[in-house]
Amino acid sequence: MFFVVQLFGGWRRLSMDNIFLRLLDEKHSLLIDGATGTNLFELGLQSGDSPEFWNVDFPDRVASHYRSFIDAGSDIVLTNTFGGNSYRLKLHDAQERVTEFNYAAAQILVKEIAASGREVVVAGSMGPTGEIFAPAGLMTIEEGEVAFAEQAMALKDGGVDILWIETLSSIEECHAAVRGASVAGLPIVLTLSIETNGRTMMGVTPADLVQLQSELCTPLVAYGTNCGLGAAEVIAAIVNMQQAAELAGVVPILVAKGNCGIPEWVEGKIRYSGTPELMARYTHMAMDAGARVIGGCCGTSPAHVAVMRQAMDSYVKADRPDVERIQSALGEISSGAVAQMGGDLTVAGGAAGPGHKASNRARRRQKPD
Repeated sequence: MFFVVQLFGGWRRLSMDNIFLRLLDEKHSLLIDGATGTNLFELGLQSGDSPEFWNVDFPDRVASHYRSFIDAGSDIVLTNTFGGNSYRLKLHDAQERVTEFNYAAAQILVKEIAASGREVVVAGSMGPTGEIFAPAGLMTIEEGEVAFAEQAMALKDGGVDILWIETLSSIEECHAAVRGASVAGLPIVLTLSIETNGRTMMGVTPADLVQLQSELCTPLVAYGTNCGLGAAEVIAAIVNMQQAAELAGVVPILVAKGNCGIPEWVEGKIRYSGTPELMARYTHMAMDAGARVIGGCCGTSPAHVAVMRQAMDSYVKADRPDVERIQSALGEISSGAVAQMGGDLTVAGGAAGPGHKASNRARRRQKPD
């Protein structure tokens, strides 16, 4: 059997032997887990520590973290490897331990899922390098590709089902990450952090991400947004991706993984304002907006995810949410995101950056081989 992915210019068939692709075929929507860092802090991780060390030093705590989201009803759980590339680990003098940390993280999750008796996707988390890519910075796509490939192969060897590239912000790093991840031969998911007036901090709009699919070396099985400025902004981004996809004549599988409200400083700690009820409303609204893969990011606990599971299972389809409905249910949306929802992709509308025609032409000139 095969899973069919629609791309600019045609469709691609992928083997249905992969659990992620099979579950997408069997279910309308899949539930992702919640926050990794937030929940590891609750288990004793200290500010400034690298969570990836815990995969070797405290595997029981990492297993407990995974188990909490499996038990909450997640269909997809991400490995504790967000900062597991050589550039991030170099900050902790651990750049030579990429394979060790990533392999261990994946193996722990594989074993926890097996013990649970549930069908859960093992998603290999791959976060950004933390470097600024040329032309804005010094990092080349080729250098980034090497780092992402190293991490991808370690995750594959550890037993992940898919590679989950998340929280990226530049077109150049997207190319590097997908090129590097493609060496593993696994399905790839990519999500950007839309956090600056309807764009990533490097100026990429939701519409740009849709257009990017025609330029990547390997097709994505799903893409979308994570983290950012809270649930409302994530829903707006999904609406804007859906609108752009309809204009382009494609039917993507969209991913929404929003933060649990807004961070607040409470009694010396960062707490997120989102309640389980808010995350339930967010889940329904994400589905109405067109997302099929939905979860929580920063601040989202197993308790939140358990309520999101109930919300997903009880979902009744409604119209695509408009600005008023999103803001009423989830909070304020940036002016740039509002402008995009109204079809305004001009600089004045708050969507400057790679979405502008001149930038698109420049990007095509910079397109990697």
